[in-house]
Amino acid sequence: MKSAQGSSAKPATGRGAGSNPANRFKPLDRSTAEDWLDDPQGPGQNTEFWQDVSKSILSSNDSPDIPFNYSLNAYRGCEHGCVYCYARPTHEYFELSAGIDFESRILVKPNAPELFRQALSRKSWQPQTIAVSGVTDAYQPVERKLGLTRACLQVALDFRNPVAIITKNELVTRDIDVLSQLAAFDCAAVYLSITTLDANLARRLEPRASTPENRLHAVRALNEAGVPVGVLAAPIIPGLTDHEIPALLKAAKDAGAQFAGYQVLRLPHGLKDLFREWLETHVPTQAGKVLNRIREVRGGELNDTRFGARMKGEGVYAEQIKQMFTLARKQAGFSAGGPRLSIDHFRDPTDRQATLF
Repeated sequence: MKSAQGSSAKPATGRGAGSNPANRFKPLDRSTAEDWLDDPQGPGQNTEFWQDVSKSILSSNDSPDIPFNYSLNAYRGCEHGCVYCYARPTHEYFELSAGIDFESRILVKPNAPELFRQALSRKSWQPQTIAVSGVTDAYQPVERKLGLTRACLQVALDFRNPVAIITKNELVTRDIDVLSQLAAFDCAAVYLSITTLDANLARRLEPRASTPENRLHAVRALNEAGVPVGVLAAPIIPGLTDHEIPALLKAAKDAGAQFAGYQVLRLPHGLKDLFREWLETHVPTQAGKVLNRIREVRGGELNDTRFGARMKGEGVYAEQIKQMFTLARKQAGFSAGGPRLSIDHFRDPTDRQATLF
């Protein structure tokens, strides 16, 4: 294992990050902790779940790059372990590392459904689409046991408030019964995020997410149940996965996806070093090429935080990716639009008069 100052060793089995560097806010080095044990839930190291006592469940944003104002996060940190995850640096706010801590120290909001109901019940709430979730995957492995996301969807159904889900886990199909009821009011859409169709590469990039094949199975199941479903080719990793765009979109359309979008890899804060370390460990002969390609779309750097550029990149190579995606989307038979969600059916289930109507 690599410490904040040490050299890299063999990555932990079943984890995406190869080390546990100190966070930006407090110089902690947890990489030598004695509690790294075999995880009884699967391959890898022990995962701990800590109670998050936050008093709110909805996070707001005013970014012009994001098509929603609010997101719901029942979990912080994500056991999927996707090494490229832009949310990794958020764990540093809790004096934890963006590395292995992010995927093995999961904060859980056990009262998420109650907090969500309180938020939608407020007189000040303006009905609008809520992203589930905006930071970490709402269907990461522990959701199978805790069911917090499912309970929150049931709250959304009670109020008929639209939700848009982005996930890398086939577990979303467990909730088809609730999602199909939401869809009847134009209040649900699901995006399966697929980075690559290469199962071996996916296992190294995103070790505990569902396989690409199983994500396509989820697309098919949701479509057959009448739930609007699409795919996000995300993140596209320049020089590593961009060549897969046509095949990925064709496979998604064949599975029943109705819409498609994409995002280009972004590497905020210390994620740059984690991803570089991953490249040097897993694809050493391609590392230099990938890093150079990333710089080509990020103005010579490995990250660009500017609104309007951070999601898709800029420059000649970014334009090539855009054109490839646009053509592949058209050839696969996708339209350029996204799902239609509606607030027309919103109601407060505690309002007896409104419920009668």
